[in-house]
Amino acid sequence: MRTWNTVRPGRAAVSAAVLALTLLVPGTAGSAHAAGRGAGRASGPPPLGACATGQLCLWAKPEFKGTRKTHELSTLDINSCTALPAGTTAQSVSNRTGRPVTTYQSAECAETGEFQTYPGDGVWLPQSPYQIRAFKVWER
Repeated sequence: MRTWNTVRPGRAAVSAAVLALTLLVPGTAGSAHAAGRGAGRASGPPPLGACATGQLCLWAKPEFKGTRKTHELSTLDINSCTALPAGTTAQSVSNRTGRPVTTYQSAECAETGEFQTYPGDGVWLPQSPYQIRAFKVWER
């Protein structure tokens, strides 16, 4: 009688193969779970907000959504506090001015509230830890 020596894959190998196949099949529980959001939606970081070189862009909502307010470097007073219009705040910011920018929780750029300085070499902040009410652009 002839016997065949067969190699049986271990449980880990079988589980890995099943998981890999499940992730490849759209609409399966594994692919929806792996995407983290549901089948058919891409995962990953949020897209960056559009902001041209030389601009400071502020969005009313996180993830670069809502109304965008754009400030051109050529029209800003360097080292001066620029308050956002009364009753408005920003939650996302992109600094492409080429200069450091400090955002403030205070509308008067007071350092008694929260504030943070961002370099001007292309910074995208999808959500500020506080409501931005003012900012300063600094000399390099």
